[in-house]
Amino acid sequence: MDRQQAVRVVAFAVGAFNLMLGVWAFIHPASFFERLAAFPPYNHHLLHDIGAFQVGVGAVLLAALRVRDALLAALIGAGAASVLHAASHIIDRDLGGRATDPIGVSLIAAAVLLAALWRARAGDEEPSDQD
Repeated sequence: MDRQQAVRVVAFAVGAFNLMLGVWAFIHPASFFERLAAFPPYNHHLLHDIGAFQVGVGAVLLAALRVRDALLAALIGAGAASVLHAASHIIDRDLGGRATDPIGVSLIAAAVLLAALWRARAGDEEPSDQD
């Protein structure tokens, strides 16, 4: 295996690992806390947010393996994290925070997804050095 292949294998393995851990923390935060991240006190919403952003790390690494455009890969990862972060604030709105949090983080998620869509639609255009 050459160096480039090794880099791709590491990116895939770490991306998949982070994606898996992030989904676990987001979907089953109590289980994630009990089995892996037992740093008291337990905070349901914080583990949702950690899961959201860990999914984003995994998504950006996996996207970078599929798309040639670094900015698009970053927007895909940030979009995945932002959508789950918005979902976290919607699901956990009864646990605290401000009433405007779900709206604010949802607007951020929408902006990132729109930017990713615009970038992807640019499609066949080669990204310039200035991008």
